[in-house]
Amino acid sequence: PAPCVGRCVQAPAVVVGQHPVADATVDTVARAVSDGRTRDLPSGYVDLEAYQRQGGYALLQSCINGERDVEDVIQALEDSGLRGLGGAGFPAGRKWRIVRNEPAPRLMAVNIDEGEPGTFKDRHYLERDPHRFLEGMLIAAWVVGIHKCYIYLRDEYHGCRALLEQELRRLRASPPWPGMPEIELRRGAGAYICGEESAMIESIEGKRGMPRLRPPYVAQVGLFGRPTLEHNFETLYWVPEILDKGGAWFAAHGRHGRKGLRSFSVSGRVKNPGVKLAPAGITIRELIDEFCGGMADGHRFYAYLPGGASGGILPASMGDIPLDFDTLQPHGCFIGSAAVVVLSDHDTAAAAARNTMRFFRQESCGQCTPCRNGTAKVSELIERDAWDLDLLADLSQVMRDASICGLGQAAPNPVDCVIRYFPQELKP
Repeated sequence: PAPCVGRCVQAPAVVVGQHPVADATVDTVARAVSDGRTRDLPSGYVDLEAYQRQGGYALLQSCINGERDVEDVIQALEDSGLRGLGGAGFPAGRKWRIVRNEPAPRLMAVNIDEGEPGTFKDRHYLERDPHRFLEGMLIAAWVVGIHKCYIYLRDEYHGCRALLEQELRRLRASPPWPGMPEIELRRGAGAYICGEESAMIESIEGKRGMPRLRPPYVAQVGLFGRPTLEHNFETLYWVPEILDKGGAWFAAHGRHGRKGLRSFSVSGRVKNPGVKLAPAGITIRELIDEFCGGMADGHRFYAYLPGGASGGILPASMGDIPLDFDTLQPHGCFIGSAAVVVLSDHDTAAAAARNTMRFFRQESCGQCTPCRNGTAKVSELIERDAWDLDLLADLSQVMRDASICGLGQAAPNPVDCVIRYFPQELKP
């Protein structure tokens, strides 16, 4: 199978060499080939010089110069309610406190692997404003006392890699402070499982990306056996603005009792898909109507995946649930990295579940039997016309209870949701 290039919103996408052709047709692909366009060279982004003209790295300088102390910075993050935006949702300020209290040397690993189907928000922001993320990363490094930073970038993001390599060279040539930690850019290994925090660490260490048993946790024993602060790209992207405007500013944006902002990667049957910055707790109906221009012409809202392939599937009748951490779990779903896929009456939830289970079967690392055999068996069972509901329920329970990592634990979600919410699709 072809690797994901993070362009769900521009499907069909074709890669000519390393050059992505969005909304591809036979003519545009042929033209790219004949023109020899084989490299992805982003342009129009905010480079180091432009970022500094806009006041970039001033917040980091205020930390280094003693205008802000460590406790003030951590408190601002805690006041904001900022949580890990890669899917786990762990409070960022609390994570900084935990790792800061571990013995030095401490390391940082930044996850830009972005392998969850339907997710493309990190690429969207990185291609536009890389130094906002880098400043957030360096502020975190200063607060926690990081010795070295590792950026783990999806290998299929060729343009992002070229961009980051160039901007990191400029940053090293003119560092914001003399004690800036070393920053190393690592290419992802191409596997979905490498987005799992401990599997990513194994990959950075040069080993096969396979999840570790826990405890110990990454914050205590992470990269090369050292305490490690691990963050998703977008979590760090928000740090400068939260420090600039205050934690209360960020927290005030939520809806329906939730706090903060969320970047939703919206794809599927809507008029205007893309990355939508919206209040945390917005409902799918509000997201479609207010940010996506409504459903695509000729399509009626039928169902949605609130959190990518692993986040489950809900019917349109449950379209008023706030989209945020902790709000979807009672319904057998979760928001994860906020990859929202909208289905219409032209689609079926069962077909979506089959598609996601084929993906999980392909991407299982094979380390543990419940996930390795479970994804294969479930995939086989749901390809049949009649689903064995009792056997599927047993397999789902075993995978949830006994899989080592979140891949195997979450893989049954779409199938369970079809059985629970779309029984009409399973009738002969």
